[in-house]
Amino acid sequence: MVDRVRGIEDMIYELRIYHSMPGRLPALLSRFQNHTLRIWEKHGIRQAGFWTTLIGESESNQLTYLLAWDSLAEREERWSAFLADPNWIAIKTETEKDGPLVQNISNELLVPTAFSSVR
Repeated sequence: MVDRVRGIEDMIYELRIYHSMPGRLPALLSRFQNHTLRIWEKHGIRQAGFWTTLIGESESNQLTYLLAWDSLAEREERWSAFLADPNWIAIKTETEKDGPLVQNISNELLVPTAFSSVR
C-alpha cells in the first residue's frame, strides 16, 4: 500500500497544464514571463519550474508548470489574492483583447511520497 499520509514538513505541489489556443503559445509564454511572474512575486507565489512540450501529443500548444505551497490554506489565500489583483485583471484583459490565449487548464495538487527526492 502506498503511503499517502502527508508529513507536516512536506510541500504541496500544484501541477498546472495549459493548452493554448492554436498559434497563441508565444503570447501565453510572454504573458507569464513579462507580467504574471512579477504579480506572483508580489503575492508570494513560488514557482517550481515551467516547461513546454518538446515531443508529445501537445508539443505546439502546451505549457506545464509547478507551484510550491506550504499548505492548502496558503494556496487558497495567495491564489485568491492573485486572481483578484487589479494588475492581473488588467494584464489578462489586455493580453486577450484579440481573443483568449488558453483553451483549457488541467490542475492537480500533489504531495510527495515518503521516498520522493522532493519533500
